[in-house]
Amino acid sequence: MESPQPSRRSFLGATLSATVAAGAAAAVTGPNLLLGQAKGANSRFRVGVMGLGRGRAHIKAYGDVPNAEIAYVCDVDSNRLVTGASTLEGKQEKMPEKVTDFRRILDDPNVDAISIAAPNFWHAPAAILAMKAGKNVYVEKPASYSAHEALRLVEVAQETGRTIMMGNQRRSYPGVKLGIEKLRSGVIGELRYARSYYTGARETIGKGKLTQPPAELDWLMWQGPVPDAPYKDNLVPYNWHWHWLYGGGELANNGPHGLDIARWAMGVDYPERVSCTGGRYHFDDDQETPDTITAVYDYGKVGITWEATSCHQRKPEPLAFVSVYGSEGKFDFNGAAGWTIYDKAGKEIEKHTEAPGDVPHFTNFADAVREGVAVNQTIADAQVSTMLCHLGNIAYRSTGSIQVDPKTGRLAPDQSAADKFWAREAYREGWGV
Repeated sequence: MESPQPSRRSFLGATLSATVAAGAAAAVTGPNLLLGQAKGANSRFRVGVMGLGRGRAHIKAYGDVPNAEIAYVCDVDSNRLVTGASTLEGKQEKMPEKVTDFRRILDDPNVDAISIAAPNFWHAPAAILAMKAGKNVYVEKPASYSAHEALRLVEVAQETGRTIMMGNQRRSYPGVKLGIEKLRSGVIGELRYARSYYTGARETIGKGKLTQPPAELDWLMWQGPVPDAPYKDNLVPYNWHWHWLYGGGELANNGPHGLDIARWAMGVDYPERVSCTGGRYHFDDDQETPDTITAVYDYGKVGITWEATSCHQRKPEPLAFVSVYGSEGKFDFNGAAGWTIYDKAGKEIEKHTEAPGDVPHFTNFADAVREGVAVNQTIADAQVSTMLCHLGNIAYRSTGSIQVDPKTGRLAPDQSAADKFWAREAYREGWGV
């Protein structure tokens, strides 16, 4: 297992906090301009989409990006492959090529980018292979399975100079940007604390049976970088999220969105201490990750919490997506792109509404590749938000509370119970990051 402490082998002394500044500088200049490969606003943007669950939303969004073409669709489920491709019938001049191995996309010199919507455990391995093959990458959150993968992803982005963007769509919402500007202007005074919520009404996943995978599923390729395990009939296509071998539970699933806004609003990166508690309280089934969880991030002078309840929506409670508390009031970001400002007495003083959508984020990615414009969030900064999720899970799975180096995001020394959760213990041969 990789050590969570700096080493020549894993990181050559570099830290993720340093890459935030470097990544931001590269984004301002435009990584593809630096490489002499920016194509211009009127050039064709050809992309392959990997994973046709969430990937169908990618296809739809690219359909509204000027002069974009879906050149490939990829899935290890032959039924999804057909269904995903069918969404493009009559919507672009040439139908995409259907492939079951995303490396076919990387082999095509005419493809500009790959758009990764496969399960979390595929994000970093696929993105790293793509960047090393010279491709630009759009990757869904969290973009890494572990803290080690988060660091490695940013390192390879720096090494290759590729444009890589994570699916934090709110970074491209005009309303959210305006809200952040309001907070920076002091509309609620000095900022003290941010709280983020996720609620759902997920049903039990039951207790699966070990059986042969369905004929339409390439089970070996679905597992990809994960060590081989028997197929279980309640795992695919979604419930892998709730198994530690494949996912990081609700914290890695929905945490990146809320924690990114909270961290952006508060103007912070890494905390000094992370505490996390919760449990599987609603159902007796195969889910390993908690359905009820609270993660607390202590920054010394300010703090952030993220709270989730997957199986109970708490409808009687008026929970904002992110609430920011200041010395002079409260600022609520709703689950879309709007927000509401309250004074200290709880009186509403300003409100903004806006329809959310994926298209601005995908357009920013395409423009960054074609024109070298700055991405709305560098992958280095995005992975700081993802690291908060990884650190929360490490705390939950170890001692409940861990100390963090606020300059690097790495674990403070002498936390052996937490160290073992820093990285995946093993990868399938040939798929390591």
